[in-house]
Amino acid sequence: MAGTASYEREMEILRLLDVESRVSVTELSSRFSISPVTIRKDLEMLERRRLLRRVRGGAVRTEHSDEGAFELRLLHRAEVKRAIAREAARLVRDGDAIALDCSTTCYYLAEQLRDRQGLVVVTNGLRAAELLGSSATVVLTGGTLRPSSWSLVGDDTDFPVRGGPLGLGFFGVRSVSPAHGLLELSNEEGAAKRRLGAACRKVYALFDSSKVSRFAMYPFVPVDRISGLITDAGFPDEAVPAWRAADVTVHRVTAVPQD
Repeated sequence: MAGTASYEREMEILRLLDVESRVSVTELSSRFSISPVTIRKDLEMLERRRLLRRVRGGAVRTEHSDEGAFELRLLHRAEVKRAIAREAARLVRDGDAIALDCSTTCYYLAEQLRDRQGLVVVTNGLRAAELLGSSATVVLTGGTLRPSSWSLVGDDTDFPVRGGPLGLGFFGVRSVSPAHGLLELSNEEGAAKRRLGAACRKVYALFDSSKVSRFAMYPFVPVDRISGLITDAGFPDEAVPAWRAADVTVHRVTAVPQD
């Protein structure tokens, strides 16, 4: 539980920095009702990961953060990602065997699945595994740890191939293409997702609409193996026919803030 509390504090610190650009040890200590010593340790850990820069009495936002840092991506368009996750969760039933990748949208999907019974979840995402560890049977794929995304990557992520077919697979993307399918920017990330996707009977891409026009190099699921795209209302109308022609369903959801 202590590790979870620390992670939640870190997320809140990053959220405050995103809004205010600067945080103080005194204010954070009061907000979390913990000692300044503990707050300084939190800030030190975040600085080591280049997510902020410590200054006298607190910390400031850094413009040199790792673009792929999981914590920062988790904050980006969070309500949209949660809406996509809620839609994806409708597909999952008690007792299903599914795959989740290491994306932030799949992290939000894992949040939605904590009340499911009897799930088997194969994932290369350490944060999703942590969320589901007490409510599902969680299997990690293996591979090399990539700290910026808290993921296991590389060609040795082979458990799904040995373990038999999974029902549903859910994947975040760097980009999508009706010609090339689901794509990643990193070769090692793509390799991990390719092996995970190959073990799934149905594959769904979960992404916010800003990914539609982004550059990516490495396909990991071809178009003929994609069952559906779950995205937001910003997904362009003109892009839908090409996906429908490939027999891929496009689900567009509207983000509504949750109380």
